[in-house]
Amino acid sequence: MNQNEFSRAADGHAIALLTHAMRFTHDEDDAKDLVQDTLIKGIRFCAKFDKGTNLRGWLYVIMRNTFINDYRKAQKRHSVISRDEDLSSPNLLKSSTKISSEGKFVMDDIQKALQSLPEQYRIPFQRYFEGYKYEEIAEERGIPLGTVKTHIHQARQILKTYLKQYRPV
Repeated sequence: MNQNEFSRAADGHAIALLTHAMRFTHDEDDAKDLVQDTLIKGIRFCAKFDKGTNLRGWLYVIMRNTFINDYRKAQKRHSVISRDEDLSSPNLLKSSTKISSEGKFVMDDIQKALQSLPEQYRIPFQRYFEGYKYEEIAEERGIPLGTVKTHIHQARQILKTYLKQYRPV
């Protein structure tokens, strides 16, 4: 079925589609937009429609999927953008100050934890964290590759224990 044939056939279902769209949107303008989106998608993908099957049912499925996708997009948009408060809210200053001060405490604790590591673990761990490869660390320290990996693993275990209060629950 080409696009012209499909368009003529789908046009006969426009009133039924509008009635069905009203059940989703409860608003006439939104329902008309939904019908229009449905028909556009139907025409775009008319090659996937099997001639002789239920055209109205196929269009209803497209409508339902379009409505659900639009609803999810709107929910995601509203969850990211809060309209309750604007950017000049006094709560933002308090919040940013709190986050900044908490971040300083966390960074201080991380530094203390790193300094508490034995040097044989701390230096390989710091080098690895800075982006050095195991082989480079082994060569620099003059120790076997397996020892480097073990020292880094041990450093991680000690740090996990030291910083367990920051582990998400």
